[in-house]
Amino acid sequence: MNTLPDIPLTRLIEYVEEDCPFGDITSEVVIDPQICSAVISARESLVLAGLTEVIRLSEWYGLAASSACSDGLYRQAGDVIVTLTGQAHTILLLERTLLNILGRMSGIATRARKMQDLVSAINPGCRIAATRKTAPGLRLMDKKAAMIGGADPHRFSLSDAVLIKDNHRVLTVVDEAVRRAKAFSAYHRVEAEADTIDEALRIAQAGADIILLDNMTPEQVSQVISLLSENGLREKVLIEVSGGITEDTLASYAALNIDRISLGMLTHTVINADFSLDIMKES
Repeated sequence: MNTLPDIPLTRLIEYVEEDCPFGDITSEVVIDPQICSAVISARESLVLAGLTEVIRLSEWYGLAASSACSDGLYRQAGDVIVTLTGQAHTILLLERTLLNILGRMSGIATRARKMQDLVSAINPGCRIAATRKTAPGLRLMDKKAAMIGGADPHRFSLSDAVLIKDNHRVLTVVDEAVRRAKAFSAYHRVEAEADTIDEALRIAQAGADIILLDNMTPEQVSQVISLLSENGLREKVLIEVSGGITEDTLASYAALNIDRISLGMLTHTVINADFSLDIMKES
């Protein structure tokens, strides 16, 4: 999938309903019905993501939402992201959900942009990739945010592509598994994980489209690439590396002749970006 996924409106509504199963009792008790406006602003420098979802959700609940921004842009602390106008009860009802969406998605997008920029400066042909290490129910949101930040989404689900990993290899021989997967369909990419240098060669010889080098050191990855080149196979496969790669070690992998670096940290350890919502009473 190359286009940004559309998060179903029903899913966004579920987020609101989770936060107010029986209404917002505070606002209903202490605030009279009235029209007001509110602004959502950035509190730090960030790559904006989630604005599309915030506007859709606000408008569904009857608010007018306007913005001069768009997802993927850098924003600075103090920048107004979106202005909302409508019933005060509705703005207060949605406040935390809107901020949570913007915060999580922008946090992921900001980190992805930082990691991709670091990699691109060293190896323009290499991209970072998100993984399926997401909280249940948040995968579309997290993958979309990573894509906004410039990351490859990798697989959205187990149905997207064949990826033969360590637990598959316990139950079958990896090169035979690759051949069976290739025979199954010409319309799904086949990727297989290699634990050793020789295993990587066998996977390539079996016709895999992508070789996943998991938990290998940069030196071991370099040896795999040399072996594939010697056998005329390097240009026939994509090389992906993964496994505990951090911001500190990213450059040492990016310097190699590889195609993808998958980073679980993009979605399994999310640091939310900071936003605020401030209501302005109508005169």
